[in-house]
Amino acid sequence: MPDSDDTWNEDVRGETETERLDRNWSTLIQELRVVQTGVQFLISALLIVPFQASFATLSHPLRVLYLVTLCAAIGATVFLVAPVSWHRILFRRHRLGNVVAAAHRCAMAGIALLGIALTGAMVLVVTMVAGTFGGVLAGVTIAVLFLVAWLLTPLFWRGSSEPDVTNQ
Repeated sequence: MPDSDDTWNEDVRGETETERLDRNWSTLIQELRVVQTGVQFLISALLIVPFQASFATLSHPLRVLYLVTLCAAIGATVFLVAPVSWHRILFRRHRLGNVVAAAHRCAMAGIALLGIALTGAMVLVVTMVAGTFGGVLAGVTIAVLFLVAWLLTPLFWRGSSEPDVTNQ
Protein backbone atom coordinates (compact mmCIF):
# COMPACT_ATOMS: atom_id res chain seq x y z
CA MET A 1 0.00 0.00 0.00
CA PRO A 2 2.75 2.58 0.73
CA ASP A 3 3.98 2.16 -2.84
CA SER A 4 0.55 3.07 -4.22
CA ASP A 5 0.37 6.09 -1.89
CA ASP A 6 3.88 7.16 -2.92
CA THR A 7 2.97 6.73 -6.57
CA TRP A 8 -0.28 8.68 -6.12
CA ASN A 9 1.55 11.57 -4.42
CA GLU A 10 4.17 11.62 -7.14
CA ASP A 11 1.65 11.42 -10.00
CA VAL A 12 -1.03 13.75 -8.66
CA ARG A 13 0.97 16.19 -6.54
CA GLY A 14 4.34 15.94 -8.26
CA GLU A 15 5.92 15.41 -4.82
CA THR A 16 9.14 13.71 -3.97
CA GLU A 17 9.21 11.49 -0.89
CA THR A 18 10.96 14.25 1.08
CA GLU A 19 8.35 16.83 0.07
CA ARG A 20 5.58 14.41 1.08
CA LEU A 21 7.20 13.79 4.47
CA ASP A 22 7.60 17.54 5.03
CA ARG A 23 3.92 18.11 4.16
CA ASN A 24 2.78 15.22 6.34
CA TRP A 25 4.88 16.47 9.25
CA SER A 26 3.56 20.04 8.90
CA THR A 27 -0.02 18.83 8.76
CA LEU A 28 0.42 16.55 11.76
CA ILE A 29 2.07 19.25 13.87
CA GLN A 30 -0.75 21.68 13.08
CA GLU A 31 -3.32 19.06 14.12
CA LEU A 32 -1.41 18.34 17.34
CA ARG A 33 -1.31 22.06 18.20
CA VAL A 34 -5.08 22.19 18.11
CA VAL A 35 -5.57 19.05 20.18
CA GLN A 36 -2.84 19.78 22.74
CA THR A 37 -4.47 23.03 23.83
CA GLY A 38 -7.72 21.26 24.66
CA VAL A 39 -5.96 18.47 26.53
CA GLN A 40 -3.90 20.92 28.57
CA PHE A 41 -7.03 22.87 29.52
CA LEU A 42 -8.78 19.64 30.53
CA ILE A 43 -5.84 18.58 32.70
CA SER A 44 -5.73 21.95 34.44
CA ALA A 45 -9.44 21.70 35.22
CA LEU A 46 -9.05 18.11 36.46
CA LEU A 47 -6.07 18.94 38.67
CA ILE A 48 -8.06 21.39 40.79
CA VAL A 49 -11.00 19.04 41.37
CA PRO A 50 -9.57 17.17 44.41
CA PHE A 51 -9.00 20.49 46.17
CA GLN A 52 -12.68 21.40 46.04
CA ALA A 53 -14.78 20.79 49.15
CA SER A 54 -17.33 18.73 47.26
CA PHE A 55 -14.67 16.22 46.19
CA ALA A 56 -14.89 14.63 49.64
CA THR A 57 -18.53 13.74 48.93
CA LEU A 58 -17.72 11.72 45.78
CA SER A 59 -18.48 8.04 45.98
CA HIS A 60 -15.69 5.52 45.52
CA PRO A 61 -16.77 4.70 41.91
CA LEU A 62 -16.70 8.42 41.00
CA ARG A 63 -13.24 8.80 42.55
CA VAL A 64 -12.06 5.86 40.44
CA LEU A 65 -13.64 7.47 37.37
CA TYR A 66 -11.89 10.72 38.25
CA LEU A 67 -8.51 8.95 38.42
CA VAL A 68 -9.14 7.10 35.15
CA THR A 69 -10.13 10.39 33.51
CA LEU A 70 -7.05 12.18 34.83
CA CYS A 71 -4.76 9.34 33.73
CA ALA A 72 -6.34 9.31 30.27
CA ALA A 73 -5.85 13.07 29.92
CA ILE A 74 -2.22 12.86 31.01
CA GLY A 75 -1.67 9.85 28.77
CA ALA A 76 -3.13 11.84 25.87
CA THR A 77 -0.62 14.60 26.60
CA VAL A 78 2.25 12.13 26.62
CA PHE A 79 1.29 10.73 23.23
CA LEU A 80 0.42 14.09 21.67
CA VAL A 81 3.67 15.78 22.77
CA ALA A 82 6.02 12.84 22.10
CA PRO A 83 6.39 13.58 18.37
CA VAL A 84 7.71 17.06 19.16
CA SER A 85 10.32 15.59 21.48
CA TRP A 86 11.33 12.99 18.89
CA HIS A 87 11.65 15.66 16.22
CA ARG A 88 13.89 17.74 18.47
CA ILE A 89 16.07 14.76 19.45
CA LEU A 90 16.32 13.50 15.87
CA PHE A 91 16.67 16.95 14.29
CA ARG A 92 19.05 16.87 11.31
CA ARG A 93 19.47 13.10 11.60
CA HIS A 94 17.40 12.41 8.45
CA ARG A 95 14.81 10.36 10.35
CA LEU A 96 11.70 12.27 9.32
CA GLY A 97 10.13 9.15 7.81
CA ASN A 98 10.42 7.34 11.13
CA VAL A 99 9.15 10.34 13.08
CA VAL A 100 6.14 10.90 10.80
CA ALA A 101 5.12 7.22 10.90
CA ALA A 102 5.49 6.93 14.68
CA ALA A 103 3.92 10.35 15.28
CA HIS A 104 0.84 9.24 13.36
CA ARG A 105 0.44 6.26 15.70
CA CYS A 106 1.00 8.47 18.74
CA ALA A 107 -1.56 10.98 17.51
CA MET A 108 -4.13 8.21 17.13
CA ALA A 109 -3.40 6.91 20.65
CA GLY A 110 -3.54 10.45 22.06
CA ILE A 111 -6.86 11.15 20.37
CA ALA A 112 -8.30 7.89 21.72
CA LEU A 113 -7.17 8.77 25.24
CA LEU A 114 -8.58 12.28 24.82
CA GLY A 115 -11.96 10.76 23.91
CA ILE A 116 -11.83 8.63 27.06
CA ALA A 117 -10.85 11.63 29.19
CA LEU A 118 -13.57 13.86 27.77
CA THR A 119 -16.17 11.12 28.23
CA GLY A 120 -15.06 10.60 31.83
CA ALA A 121 -15.14 14.34 32.52
CA MET A 122 -18.65 14.54 31.09
CA VAL A 123 -19.84 11.68 33.28
CA LEU A 124 -18.30 13.28 36.37
CA VAL A 125 -19.83 16.70 35.77
CA VAL A 126 -23.28 15.49 34.75
CA THR A 127 -23.40 13.03 37.65
CA MET A 128 -22.65 15.86 40.09
CA VAL A 129 -25.30 18.08 38.50
CA ALA A 130 -28.05 15.66 37.47
CA GLY A 131 -27.36 12.39 39.28
CA THR A 132 -26.13 8.95 38.32
CA PHE A 133 -28.67 8.24 35.59
CA GLY A 134 -27.92 11.56 33.88
CA GLY A 135 -24.18 10.93 34.15
CA VAL A 136 -24.40 7.48 32.61
CA LEU A 137 -26.70 8.72 29.85
CA ALA A 138 -24.35 11.63 29.09
CA GLY A 139 -21.34 9.29 29.07
CA VAL A 140 -22.96 6.85 26.66
CA THR A 141 -24.15 9.70 24.43
CA ILE A 142 -20.72 11.34 24.29
CA ALA A 143 -18.95 8.00 23.73
CA VAL A 144 -21.26 7.24 20.79
CA LEU A 145 -20.75 10.76 19.44
CA PHE A 146 -16.96 10.35 19.59
CA LEU A 147 -17.12 6.93 17.94
CA VAL A 148 -19.26 8.24 15.09
CA ALA A 149 -17.43 11.55 14.56
CA TRP A 150 -13.85 10.45 15.24
CA LEU A 151 -13.80 6.83 14.06
CA LEU A 152 -16.77 5.51 12.10
CA THR A 153 -17.20 8.46 9.72
CA PRO A 154 -13.57 8.54 8.55
CA LEU A 155 -13.48 4.73 8.35
CA PHE A 156 -16.60 4.85 6.17
CA TRP A 157 -14.99 7.44 3.89
CA ARG A 158 -11.77 5.47 3.82
CA GLY A 159 -13.43 2.27 2.69
CA SER A 160 -16.16 3.55 0.39
CA SER A 161 -14.71 6.11 -1.96
CA GLU A 162 -11.90 6.92 -4.31
CA PRO A 163 -9.44 9.63 -3.27
CA ASP A 164 -10.48 13.17 -4.07
CA VAL A 165 -7.54 14.43 -6.12
CA THR A 166 -8.78 18.02 -6.08
CA ASN A 167 -8.60 18.60 -2.31
CA GLN A 168 -5.59 16.66 -1.12
